[in-house]
Amino acid sequence: MKGLDLAEAYYHTHGAPMITSRFGPFAPRIAVGLVGPGSECFGFDDDISRDHDWGPGFCIWLKADDFEAIGADLQQAYESLPDAFNGFGPRMASSGEEARTGVGDISAFYKTHTGLEHLPGTLDEWLHIPEQSLATSTNGRIFADPLGEFSRWRKALLDFYPEDVRLKKMASRCMTAAQAGQYNFERSLKRQEFFALHYAETKFCADVISLVFLMNKRYTPFYKWMHRAVTELPLLGNEIHAMIFELIDCPEYDEKQAIIEEICGLIIITLRNEGFSDSDSDFLLDHAHRIHDQIEDPVLGARFSVVD
Repeated sequence: MKGLDLAEAYYHTHGAPMITSRFGPFAPRIAVGLVGPGSECFGFDDDISRDHDWGPGFCIWLKADDFEAIGADLQQAYESLPDAFNGFGPRMASSGEEARTGVGDISAFYKTHTGLEHLPGTLDEWLHIPEQSLATSTNGRIFADPLGEFSRWRKALLDFYPEDVRLKKMASRCMTAAQAGQYNFERSLKRQEFFALHYAETKFCADVISLVFLMNKRYTPFYKWMHRAVTELPLLGNEIHAMIFELIDCPEYDEKQAIIEEICGLIIITLRNEGFSDSDSDFLLDHAHRIHDQIEDPVLGARFSVVD
């Protein structure tokens, strides 16, 4: 059983009756689900994942005034629920990670991941939120949200970056992927600098995956899940997953260089087909400039630079 399915069944069997019976007047204002750090929230949990931060449990989110009124009592009631469910449990929380489940304040949850007490409103605010944090705060599943407040924040983030921010990040990924894969990989090989060579290969793979996520208007998750998660993307997802696996599995450096160029060629064709570039160049950096030129905001578009 996947952690998300276990959590939802546990909530409906034990959590929902507890909330209705003990906090009935607040029930229409309580959001429940499982969102946040960990493989289970991305649906990537397996047998190996079950040794920590996995098992029966869910999140309960309240608005600030409701959290002040019933948060402590609701947390106590949550902790009184059965430790085991459907043959699984108890949930073993890592030190410092106890708050992954249980009762929390909606705005505090999103502040933890975005650094903001409000939804990002400016381009600068969007740029300064780590993409991994946006993936973490919008993953998982909502089991109940009658008030809709938690889902309002979630939807606003899932609607993705403002287009100028997306273009800035796409241009940056094209630039760094070109630098790592099409430039430094070959030069490192000629110099027999194998640390730099393997770093360039890994950097290229990570930036290509990130670029494909941006093209699909999806946030890139933590590096451990990037390669697996890319298969979920409709545009280039399966192709890039297969080609990157071929690249890292290939033992011959000259063949690796050919695969890197093949990956860049596929991305370039897609960038042109999707209207992001009109360049005929086979160097990904030239397409980065074309993408950057489409940024409308004068401040954001003033300087071509790398952004996270």
